[in-house]
Amino acid sequence: MIKKFDKKDEESGSGSNPFQHLEKSAVLQEARIFNETPINPRRCLHILTKIIYLLNQGEHFGTTEATEAFFAMTRLFQSNDQTLRRMCYLTIKEMANISEDVIIVTSSLTKDMTGKEDVYRGPAIRALCRITDTTMLQAIERYMKQAIVDKVPSVSSSALVSSLHMVKMSYDVVKRWVNEAQEAASSDNIMVQYHALGLLYHLRKNDRLAVTKMLNKFTKSGLKSPFAYCMLIRIASKLLDETEAGHDSPLFDFIESCLRNKNEMVVYEAASAIVHMPNCTARELAPAVSVLQLFCSSPKAALRYAAVRTLNKVAMKHPSAVTACNLDLENLITDSNRSIATLAITTLLKTGSESSVDRLMKQISSFVSEISDEFKVVVVQAISALCQKYPRKHSVMMNFLSNMLRDDGGFEYKRAIVDCIISIIEENPESKETGLAHLCEFIEDCEHTVLATKILHLLGKEGPRTPQPSKYIRFIFNRVVLESEAVRAAAVSALAKFGAQNDDLLPSVLVLMQRCMMDSDDEVRDRATFYMNVLQQKQKALNAAYIFNGLSVSIPGLEKSLHQYTLEPTEKPFDMKSVPLATTPLTEQKTEIAPVATSKLPEKLAPSRQDIYQEQLAAIPEFQNLGPLFKSSDQVQLTEAETEYVVRCVKHTFARHMVFQFDCTNTLNDQLLQKVVVQMEPSESYEVVHYIPAPSLPYSQPGSCYTLVHLPDDDPTAVSCTFSCTMKYLVKDCDPNTGEPDDDGYDDEYVLEDLEVTVADHIQKVLKPNFGAAWEEVGDEFEKEETFALASVRTLDEAVGNIISFLGMQPCERSDKVPENKNSHVLFLAGVFRGGHDALVRARLALADGVTMQVTVRSSEETVVDVILASVG
Repeated sequence: MIKKFDKKDEESGSGSNPFQHLEKSAVLQEARIFNETPINPRRCLHILTKIIYLLNQGEHFGTTEATEAFFAMTRLFQSNDQTLRRMCYLTIKEMANISEDVIIVTSSLTKDMTGKEDVYRGPAIRALCRITDTTMLQAIERYMKQAIVDKVPSVSSSALVSSLHMVKMSYDVVKRWVNEAQEAASSDNIMVQYHALGLLYHLRKNDRLAVTKMLNKFTKSGLKSPFAYCMLIRIASKLLDETEAGHDSPLFDFIESCLRNKNEMVVYEAASAIVHMPNCTARELAPAVSVLQLFCSSPKAALRYAAVRTLNKVAMKHPSAVTACNLDLENLITDSNRSIATLAITTLLKTGSESSVDRLMKQISSFVSEISDEFKVVVVQAISALCQKYPRKHSVMMNFLSNMLRDDGGFEYKRAIVDCIISIIEENPESKETGLAHLCEFIEDCEHTVLATKILHLLGKEGPRTPQPSKYIRFIFNRVVLESEAVRAAAVSALAKFGAQNDDLLPSVLVLMQRCMMDSDDEVRDRATFYMNVLQQKQKALNAAYIFNGLSVSIPGLEKSLHQYTLEPTEKPFDMKSVPLATTPLTEQKTEIAPVATSKLPEKLAPSRQDIYQEQLAAIPEFQNLGPLFKSSDQVQLTEAETEYVVRCVKHTFARHMVFQFDCTNTLNDQLLQKVVVQMEPSESYEVVHYIPAPSLPYSQPGSCYTLVHLPDDDPTAVSCTFSCTMKYLVKDCDPNTGEPDDDGYDDEYVLEDLEVTVADHIQKVLKPNFGAAWEEVGDEFEKEETFALASVRTLDEAVGNIISFLGMQPCERSDKVPENKNSHVLFLAGVFRGGHDALVRARLALADGVTMQVTVRSSEETVVDVILASVG
């Protein structure tokens, strides 16, 4: 009898777990009872339970003590107590990897496996397969084959599942049991059929043709087991995905036919598979959506939850497909299960019309306080999506979000709301003041440092441009008085931006800065002293360089360059132009709230893609003297997707050179390629300096070869060039099975597509949060202006997109978003030209018959202005 615990015990925590304070040494001491005669099954059972509990809690058993306990336990096979025997099997499985000589029990397990007691046979098979290695598998092969086709379902299932585990260890032996598994697949027992199908699939999963045949066989003959049907649906959808077969494929028809199965589990699996298929049209989704709609009114909560969660996913890509279910979803808003109600609301928010927004918001606010933070985040993300869809409803959303901010909640929940409010402010300029007011109120009582610093940064960026900037100063200075070091430092930076942009506020800001110079934290004092000195100069260029637009360099790159500088004694001052630029500017363009990350932020800054390339290239001796890597392009495909060789190119730009990295993959299993190079013929005065071959390209193992090109010195405006590329290599035929190549080979070549180098490869994107200040900082010494007519372009949006992608520069101040129903627009672009020269472009666009564009370019170097205007022309 297990002791019945009192409710009080359970609440106090004591007694809720009888094994809470177990000592390993004490348990192993007790295990000596196993050697006593007669065996006491009840006591032995209790000790075995303790051993298994300790093992599952991660307690470490030394090899000697585990082996001693194991050998003592083998004596328990003398007892005929059924429960004790099955407990022994469990212990064998748990100790198989930590104890020595476990194969001692093989004969006892084989006897039980072939014996008359059906209760023993299944567990005995599982335990035996756990201790069997490749060498012993042959000995029990005959028994396993018999067990797979046994009439007793538990025995057959045990054998099939054990075989599945054995596939990892010795695939070739288990493959010989296919006929038995085929026979088991036609069993009347639902679990046996399911396990047999699983084994057959795992034996054939690397052979697409065999999987297709198996699917055809089972889809035609039909199955009794709903579990097996679910598995078939998963295999079919995986195959559809791999072969990229269209929706007219028989596999898709099979999945669709499962929507009419009498078992709910199979119907849901089929609906889920259709919904998750890539490139599914609304028409193909319709049958799956109508099935999910029926589930919405099911009496089973699990089915309602599954249906509404899946519809929620559909609504993200195809909101129109879900609108038919809106009535059913509205009924679920009042569901007693809060999780279902929340998902119903958020799905409606994605599919609802503009007129239903107010009503839905009222309904959410009635129960939002009762749901968990995780679901509150889902609600906030749905609201964020809705704001982008119906920008005019921002005031309703903003009020709702500000009320949610006041509620209790964890960091993830608050962060989602703050991100959502920030995205509304950025999308709708008229909501800026109310949004900032709500955020100011929030930081007055915010315990999350990350959020407080984020909001202070936003206030520094947006506050000075509002009609009454002085009203935000109080909130910012309160942070300096009341908060932690990180928040105080962020507040000082925000104050500096107000002083730099508003001359009438400057005297007050300087007084506040002076107070901050007495702070107890060195970071806060340093910032205050630095900004104080910059502001006192009253120079726009200094403000722009040091307050509005900070350094846009790669932090790991800066660290490396400084370290390098300290190693070599030199009279020369450190040159910031030698530091690689940050490759992923922290763009203002936010399209959606990022999914909530549950993990904590990493302590160390992860190196960017460009930092990784810089290291890889520096390791090649021929590239060591090229200087810092300026820019790496995205991958360019130089072959069609289905060809025998796949070649992609990454263009790496340095100060006077370009390195072309060709990532090549050989997709032919009967060939080995050696000494692979890509020969390049330039159309302009570019000069190929050096080829570095990939030593060998075995089947499906990617390798890289490089071409080093010198940029023309005599004509710095020559930034565009077309290269004709040919891949040359030595081919050796090889055995497809072993991969062994022949001794002799022959030279061959493969013509690739032409590779373009454009002006965008010479310009690195840089974000200037305050474009006006940067424009003034560069000055008009090298300013040029030209007007162009874009005859083929019909809309301002298209023109803006074309200019950004052509020049490869970073749009600033959200100027890549063209307001609706406007005939004119101004686009601001910022970047750095190869060699470290700032380049700024202001493009005024006007829409008439085509688009007329007036381009003004400023830079610290005249050549850069000429290059940009010449390339646009």
